[in-house]
Amino acid sequence: MMLQHYIDWAAMRDAILSIRDRLDGVGIMLSGLCAVHCVLGIMLVSVLGLGGEALLAPSIHRTGLALAVGVGIVTLGLGALRHGQLLPLGIGGCGIALMAGGLAVDHGSAEAFLTIAGVALVATAHIRNLRHAV
Repeated sequence: MMLQHYIDWAAMRDAILSIRDRLDGVGIMLSGLCAVHCVLGIMLVSVLGLGGEALLAPSIHRTGLALAVGVGIVTLGLGALRHGQLLPLGIGGCGIALMAGGLAVDHGSAEAFLTIAGVALVATAHIRNLRHAV
């Protein structure tokens, strides 16, 4: 008997969609955490002079970008394949590009602007992806 007779394709599809929806939620949460990190980091360092080395460490930003790219590729890519809407993928790609641009500039207002604008676009892409999934 062939393998395809043993696989419940509908259940597998539902499981993949459920995972993708959860990852979209993770993407939205990570975007929010990143924005809070940027704003609080700037406030703590500039106002109180606290935590500059830890909060502004490049490794934190590289890790955040890697997570955004990984979650974005999986969720926005699968979403585009599933519902055929490319807009969330395009918005997410622009957001990730802005976040990467934030890594290329020195710490300060330009970095904060690029990063916060990027995470806002990535969060918007995940929200749109969830709306198209229904």
